[in-house]
Amino acid sequence: MFEGAEEVRLQDGPSRCAGRVEVKHQGQWGTVCDDSWDMDDAAVVCKQLGCGSALEAPQEAHFGPGSDPIWMDDVGCRGTESALSDCRHRGWGQHNCAHTEDAGVRCAGFVQLVGGDSPCSGRVEIRDGNQWKTVCDSDFGPQAAAVVCGELQCGAPLPVPVASPFGKGDGPIWGRELQCVGSEAFLAFCPMGSPRDQPCTHANAAGVTCTPFRLVNGSTPCDGRVEVQVLGTWGTLCASRWDPPDAHVLCRHLGCGVAESIPRGGHFGRGTGPIWRDSFHCDGTEAHLGLCPVTALGAPPCAHENDAAVICSGPANATSLRLVGGESRCDGRVEIFQGGMWGRVLDDQWDLAEARVVCRQLRCGGAETAYNPPKPQRGTGPVGLRGVRCAGHEAGLTLCNTSVPENALAAGIAEDVGVTCEGSRQVRLVNGPGRCAGRVEIYRQGSWGTICDDGWDLPDAAVVCHQLGCGRAVEAAVAAHFGKGSGRIWLDGVNCSGAEGALWDCPAQPWEQHDCAHKEDAGVVCSEFMSLRLEHSNDCSGYLQVYYNGTWGSVCSNSMTLQTVSLACKELGCGDEGTLDLQLLSGKLSGTAWLDRVQCGEKTSSFWQCPSNPWNPESCDTLQEKTHITCNGRRPETPPAPGSKCPNATTCTDREKIRAVGGADGCSGRVEIWHDGSWQRVCDNSWDKQEAEVACRQLGCGSALYPLDNAAFGKGTGPVWLERVYCRGTELSLQHCSARPRDSSTCQYTDAAVNCSAAPSTTAPTPRADPTRGPPTSSSSSRISLPIIICIILGALLCLLLALLAGQARSARAGRRGSERAWEPFPDAVYEEIGYSQAWEKQARFSGKGGSLTELRPHAGDSEEEGGLHPAPGVPVLPGGDPADGYDDAGEVSDPGEDRAPGQGDWELPRAPEEGAGPGDAPGESTGYDDAEEVPLAHPPEDTKAAPPELGTEQSLSPGAGEPVPAVELGAAWREERTVQLGEP
Repeated sequence: MFEGAEEVRLQDGPSRCAGRVEVKHQGQWGTVCDDSWDMDDAAVVCKQLGCGSALEAPQEAHFGPGSDPIWMDDVGCRGTESALSDCRHRGWGQHNCAHTEDAGVRCAGFVQLVGGDSPCSGRVEIRDGNQWKTVCDSDFGPQAAAVVCGELQCGAPLPVPVASPFGKGDGPIWGRELQCVGSEAFLAFCPMGSPRDQPCTHANAAGVTCTPFRLVNGSTPCDGRVEVQVLGTWGTLCASRWDPPDAHVLCRHLGCGVAESIPRGGHFGRGTGPIWRDSFHCDGTEAHLGLCPVTALGAPPCAHENDAAVICSGPANATSLRLVGGESRCDGRVEIFQGGMWGRVLDDQWDLAEARVVCRQLRCGGAETAYNPPKPQRGTGPVGLRGVRCAGHEAGLTLCNTSVPENALAAGIAEDVGVTCEGSRQVRLVNGPGRCAGRVEIYRQGSWGTICDDGWDLPDAAVVCHQLGCGRAVEAAVAAHFGKGSGRIWLDGVNCSGAEGALWDCPAQPWEQHDCAHKEDAGVVCSEFMSLRLEHSNDCSGYLQVYYNGTWGSVCSNSMTLQTVSLACKELGCGDEGTLDLQLLSGKLSGTAWLDRVQCGEKTSSFWQCPSNPWNPESCDTLQEKTHITCNGRRPETPPAPGSKCPNATTCTDREKIRAVGGADGCSGRVEIWHDGSWQRVCDNSWDKQEAEVACRQLGCGSALYPLDNAAFGKGTGPVWLERVYCRGTELSLQHCSARPRDSSTCQYTDAAVNCSAAPSTTAPTPRADPTRGPPTSSSSSRISLPIIICIILGALLCLLLALLAGQARSARAGRRGSERAWEPFPDAVYEEIGYSQAWEKQARFSGKGGSLTELRPHAGDSEEEGGLHPAPGVPVLPGGDPADGYDDAGEVSDPGEDRAPGQGDWELPRAPEEGAGPGDAPGESTGYDDAEEVPLAHPPEDTKAAPPELGTEQSLSPGAGEPVPAVELGAAWREERTVQLGEP
């Protein structure tokens, strides 16, 4: 900047050298009025900025109106002034203009980078008059590279490559040396050397790659405090979320190897500039930090005592190795640095001994696999090493035997070699709506695999969230909530305490030992998962809310700009622009208000990258501060749903994934479930009051008045969700009930429907007759299927047999004792356990539905490939299939004076309460499962010598010797075996 001149800048243009003219006066930026604005005025601005000659002097707010003071009007420059403030004008702040008359400038620029993958990398070209000229690398040093990166607001230069990778130019060549010292603001201000005598060709073009990241105040260029350049200003990075994957990416990007440590507590001194609170979320494979997800929204305050820092291993040297093409720095194809470049390693007998040396040298732990990459993953560059024979204990690969004869390698066909180290293990969340929610997957031995949900709970989820820097665990999702994975299932039976550093440090079954299918894949929702929605809105207009820490909360409108509104609309899928509607309501705000002063900048690409006040559930307290926006687009007519099909998925509730179609008020109609991105029908096979009860509860519509089937509200047109849904009536949603695998070809009875108690009182549609079910009824309890009839008959026969056996036992005992009292009745009731099995108990519970079941939540033993049906969870089946295994056989009848065994008594199970059930319910009315019909027990034949036994104290049906069992209440919601008393008094 010229001494004594006021600063000038160009805003809202496509580059640093084009935009609205702004001047800094008395510490505040302001605009310039376009009255008499011409090319001479623009030329002074371009020269002051080091942007070459002026190409255009736009007027009438061509680059948009400003919002600050209008400092200058009637500017009259001759074109020779050093700064705009040296030109004639009315006086500071004296004008008769509005911001619709703000002046602009378009300059030619003096330097540009061509042929790179961004405006901050490429071949260096300088503007000379009306021509762009290529700069020769012999005239361009690291100091000049630093000036170019600074002028383009691209940060600092990376090490200059040996040869420019940006191709050859085709124009004239700049013929003078740039003798910069590195502190110049613009390349045009660098001294120029004499015209060069030696010829230069386009093959020697200078190239530059700039980065907005640098390390300062360290002892080498590869250690120090981390600084980031934003809009031309360097600032330090807050260390609150700085972790090893982020540090590895930065070290590799700076050509400094890998991160060795990330010291805390101002190890390299305190910074003095701004503190960027952005959080980078790298997985370690990105080429630079700019490719990592970034979050700035709601970041906590940060002081310079908490500046991020890193110590890298250092620049590549003759003993350096690296792994490329893998999922992390600790797996991939092996390359070695020799002769100033990276080369491939080839071998024909590569095994774990060599892999151990590589992993040790890279500080990546032990070796998991050694392999030869498939052809598509092989390298194409120069070969750095051919043939290595290691014992496995060497400190570096070059210390192994590398004198393998060429003819031996040729005979064995040496190929590229690869390694997977233990340090490559990673965890990630996939198929979710954000980085901090989704299906849990572990990377091991070169492949990603899932986790079985057996025993999966919040402490397990907490370890995953901590590993990913996603805060605490909000939900431990099961039953493939975020979709089924593929490939290996790495872990089962995970049992974390919550304090472990990594998921694989938790107790679990050995790797790959499991009894699960992918429909049991575990998932996680962490507190740092964030999402946006418009409250109580089905279109693109409403109150803006953000989901954070497991709760929806309002966004306050303080400092809200149209840029922020536009980014919110874009995030919501509602177009790219919007308006802010103020003062729609007044009064006290109730509920959570998470965010305030969200301020998105012109170059912010995502709503989540916008700075704001820290997360605070009480960010604002009045309704007038709530943000109401109206976007210029419309959302697709589909509701949120979990997984990748749903834009804001993890926050979707079960209530949002069910609807009743065809009724008057949403509480009656055809039942449809949101699944895999579409509304799907529910087949009415086995549709009873239990299922209707769950559906009404999930709809938030009270209890079911009666179940409806046979397309009572018309037939749907979408796909069939599941066939034969079985509920107990106590589940929170239909998704938690059991079901047969989907097969729409077997859905013979069309669509299920409900009429719930919260709906207006209406006359129930008359169900149509069903030839396979008998006459239509209003209660599922009256349907008696063939299996129930068979069970009743078998039960009666068993009771008759039991009575006969009891009589014979009595006769036999009387004979042995020679007692005259052989004809007297038994003093106690006798009970025998006839092949009791908990699996039979489970069958009895569902006997009214017919067939074995498969729960929606998968369980051990399920096999997707076999498509078999298996027992529901929580009902252990005795080994060997022998109903009597592990059970006491019926013993002798006790003498009258004998006491009953300890722990004997009534067998009862606690009954889960149900909505709508109460003391006034009629006996036999279904409250979940249908109660089995009472069966009159057959008395012994009249000609038997044994009289009917007296009623006595009941004896328990224990599932194992000495094990107490809970009791079954007759008429309860659960279908359980009833205690049967033999005979009558």
